[in-house]
Amino acid sequence: MERIKYLEAVKMQVEPKIFTHSLALEACMEGLYNYFKTENKLNIDEPLLEEWKIAGLTHDIDYSGEYKEFHPNMTKIVFDKYGLELSETVHDIIKSHAPSLTGKQPHNKAEWSIFCADSLMGLISAVAYVYPSKKLSEVKVSSVLKRFLKEPKFAAGTRRDEIALCANSDGLDLSLEKFIEICLISMQGIATEIGL
Repeated sequence: MERIKYLEAVKMQVEPKIFTHSLALEACMEGLYNYFKTENKLNIDEPLLEEWKIAGLTHDIDYSGEYKEFHPNMTKIVFDKYGLELSETVHDIIKSHAPSLTGKQPHNKAEWSIFCADSLMGLISAVAYVYPSKKLSEVKVSSVLKRFLKEPKFAAGTRRDEIALCANSDGLDLSLEKFIEICLISMQGIATEIGL
């Protein structure tokens, strides 16, 4: 899987805001994979790092144009449009980010990661936007946690209930604070690419 081909397809297919969201989720998926690997918490049957990243990058590739109302069930069609390979593993991870629309419930760490992290990207970005500099470098985990827990009207579209499932022992088994920390650091690492 050549990342550049997937990157170009996503950039051509979706609007800029969805593109930067996709880059952020790709970075977060990589950060989560690396954390679990370092902590020796990856099961033997977990997808490869490359699969985690491609799923994060392309999870919203059909969230545009004539495909949008059927998202995320048109992923394969859009992949075919650009001549991209879509393995069953990557497709399962992508479907897991919206189980209510696909019927695919998350069952491994890659699938739980995309499910829990998808909405968190928007919340972290929204926290950055309230700073005068609008820079992720100024955002602290405690600020995101406070907005998450104590200000439900802040970034009201955030699916807080889904993000909070990161703590489930049969899923990621990560505290909310640790989950936010991993994703924030991951996003800070690509701040220039996502304009934050």
